[in-house]
Amino acid sequence: MSEDQPTGSAASVGVEVADAPAAQAMARFDAIYDQPDPRAYFRALGPLAYRTPGHAQHIFRRLKQALSTGPATTPLTVLDLCCSYGINAALLNHDVTLEDLYDRYTSREAAAMSTSQLIDWDREFFAARRRRDPARVIGLDTAARAVAYGRAVGLLADGFAENLESAPPGPALRRAVRDARLITVTGGSSFLSHRTFRPLLSAARGPVWVAAFVLRTTSYTSVGDCLAAFGLATERAAPTYPQRRFTDEGERRYAIDAVVAAGLDPEGKECDGHFHTALHLSRPTSDVVMTPLDTLVP
Repeated sequence: MSEDQPTGSAASVGVEVADAPAAQAMARFDAIYDQPDPRAYFRALGPLAYRTPGHAQHIFRRLKQALSTGPATTPLTVLDLCCSYGINAALLNHDVTLEDLYDRYTSREAAAMSTSQLIDWDREFFAARRRRDPARVIGLDTAARAVAYGRAVGLLADGFAENLESAPPGPALRRAVRDARLITVTGGSSFLSHRTFRPLLSAARGPVWVAAFVLRTTSYTSVGDCLAAFGLATERAAPTYPQRRFTDEGERRYAIDAVVAAGLDPEGKECDGHFHTALHLSRPTSDVVMTPLDTLVP
């Protein structure tokens, strides 16, 4: 997905752009968003130390545990927005780290394979490392080939290549999210609006938590307002997390100016050379009271 295509992989790899100045200031990674497999994604983002899915891994597992109160035979359904190749699903449900994935997909062994060989290799790899209590992860992204890869290797139980910013969800997607209890986003929040969240929450039959890592250069207010209409209160966790290195001085200057304009302090964060994200967690108010945010986010 390119920077002007919402609800897709551009955001999930750390290129969140909501307006024209940002689009001009931030690097483009168009070539890696919708490849037949994730090798180009990891080759491009490794040198930039892209780390958001790694930060999210342990937090999403905590949220999953907090929500897994039903029968043990019923896995929690998670909807991962801007899912790309199923990376969040890989980290949530398998005994692997983000660094493991960087090493795997940039290895000489992976480089020598065809996509079909890589799919077989990955299917065996993830099956051997699957955790005993996996969530059922549904992926949504505009990048059809990336979603197809996540399904082919068994990371995504279901996947949809749809852009809800420009069209309503299809019947199959609406059916798939009926049982969703957790919606996750590790990038892409600046692409997403009520046009994405409203139909998804309307389709869900029960209360849903929404966990989004949002760049500090981006406002989440309008999304929070949409979620509030569904009875969800949004809290912003105190820690921030380095997302990726800036590619040049232009990105650094843009990020510093944007966070200062938002009333935030860039010292020790953007000033030190990285975009930073903050976790925004939206839940029913009763859950906010019963389970304080600081018990879920270290």
